Amino acid sequence: MARTRHSTYCSPEYRRLGLAGKLVALLETVSDEVYKGFFVNLYVRCANTIAVNMYEGFGYSVYRRVREYYGSLGAGKGGRDEEDAFNMQKPLSKDSARRSIRPNGRDMIVSAHDVS
Repeated sequence: MARTRHSTYCSPEYRRLGLAGKLVALLETVSDEVYKGFFVNLYVRCANTIAVNMYEGFGYSVYRRVREYYGSLGAGKGGRDEEDAFNMQKPLSKDSARRSIRPNGRDMIVSAHDVS
């Protein structure tokens, strides 16, 4: 299985221009058609509700919550570490059974040591 990783950050002056949607669409197309992947996988800070909502709008769903993915800065709102990440996934055409998604992903909590 081929895995490719990268990090993407958008400077504030380039936000809200539709660039994220174009980049994500291109990533999905290449992952599906060239690499024949089963799903696209990403991590986003749980506290970053704007990004979480954006990715949900693109069809991604939370697969699991990863504790202290970005390190530990202490408890935030509701006693949860604000540096947790949502592991969000979107199935591609090869995942016809939709095994890469789950309805209760926000309730599935794993340690950062459990993800590679």
